Amino acid sequence: MTADAPRTHAATSLPRETIAAHVESVLAADLPPIVAAGHPVLRRPAQDYDGQLDDDTLAQLIDTMRRVMHAAPGVGLAAPQIGIPLRIAVLEDQGSADPLVAAARSRDPLPFTALINPRYAAAGDRLDAFYEGCLSVPGYQAVVERPHSIEATYTHPDGGIVTAGFEGWPARIVQHETDHLNGRLYLDRAILRSLTADGEHGRWTQPTIDEARRGLGF
Repeated sequence: MTADAPRTHAATSLPRETIAAHVESVLAADLPPIVAAGHPVLRRPAQDYDGQLDDDTLAQLIDTMRRVMHAAPGVGLAAPQIGIPLRIAVLEDQGSADPLVAAARSRDPLPFTALINPRYAAAGDRLDAFYEGCLSVPGYQAVVERPHSIEATYTHPDGGIVTAGFEGWPARIVQHETDHLNGRLYLDRAILRSLTADGEHGRWTQPTIDEARRGLGF
């Protein structure tokens, strides 16, 4: 089963000069704001990156995205989340310090990774269901079921093509950010009965979602 989400609309191809000028304007801010749900950039498939930026600007964009992600704080950020409609995402996760959580969620550390034009497919039939949140949908979390293991293909910033396997929480992060690049939010995949305000989420912080299933009836 292919887990990569179908694009919700045909991607709009903007002229290279327009993309480059827009990126320069976004990068003029030290820490660009994160775009919230309701902005159309989050609902349109991002444009494939094919050299619209020079090497220095691409490096600056990736560094800026990493700093925005850390400041939020988050474990992933897609370029559309700072208003840039290019298929670029950054990921980084220190993992969980709680060994029970780390084991239940397969939440191993994920070193900093920049993905350009990522695609992925499920590797095996196992599905995991856990709460997710999103920097573009502040204040809420919901349970999303996703493949436990995936194989992803993407371009490295140096231009090399990478094919790599991801499992557990790192695989979830790759899928979440690739969804952003396809114009989808995690809520499109969520079990909506599980939707929980951040102030209530403390009830359901167990390593698994079993208590939340019983308490919320999903």
